[in-house]
Order: sequence, then C-alpha cells, then structure tokens
Amino acid sequence: MTASETPTTAEELRGAGLRVTAARAALLETVRHGDHLGVEAIASGVRDRVGHVSLQAVYEGLHALTGAGLIRRIEPAGSPARYEGRVGDNHHHVICRSCGVVADVDCAMGEAPCLTASDDHGFSIDEAEVIYWGQCPDCSTPRSS
Repeated sequence: MTASETPTTAEELRGAGLRVTAARAALLETVRHGDHLGVEAIASGVRDRVGHVSLQAVYEGLHALTGAGLIRRIEPAGSPARYEGRVGDNHHHVICRSCGVVADVDCAMGEAPCLTASDDHGFSIDEAEVIYWGQCPDCSTPRSS
C-alpha cells in the first residue's frame, strides 16, 4: 500500500488487532459516517448494512472499537453515550441544551493547551475533555407564531 492509499475498513480492524466481521466493519463505517451517534442510531445503521445484529453485539463491538482507538466515546452529562470516528486529536465538543445536537470544536490555540492542568496531582495527562454547553442556532432563534 502506498502512502496515498487509504486502508480499507478490514485492514484498519486487522491493524488494530481485531477480528474482521461484517458486523464490526459495518459498525466502524456507521460511526464514521454518522454524527456523534447514540447506540440505537448506530444499531439501526448497522442493521441497514448487514441485517440483524443484536444490541448486545453492538455494545460489545463499540467497546472493542473504542478500546482499539478506532472510535471515541463521549458521555455528555445527563445524556447517553455517543460515538464518533474522529480520534487521535485533542478536539472538544459543543452541545445544545435544548435539542442535544453535538458538534466538534478544535482546540482554541497551541498544540494541546488543555493538556496543561493548573495542578496535575502527579498524573501523566494525555487527554482533556472539554464540553461547551449552550443553544444551537435552530434552538436559539425565536420562532414566529
């Protein structure tokens, strides 16, 4: 494979030390083509691709893909877990308090400014999770009646 070629889903799974199955490949593709999806939406997307798959298999697959670093799990306070395909960078999220829509937010400045804690308590910090809360444009626009 040349540097310009993108690895296939199967190659990515193998490269992460995971067994390649149709359900796992569909799971990874569904998360990557989705937008901060919850488990039910992911299960629906996987079923659209491969037919029946149990919710338990979806949870197990998400756990394996997250553990392998192929996807990322975010858990906004008061919301169910969501999954995204954007991994390997230190980006954050903005979430609408009304409708729950989630969007990515790049770090504000520097290489990884949020990784410098005011007091690290002896931890070796490798990731920071920042969530901005507010109203999305659709929810903050007054509706005419």
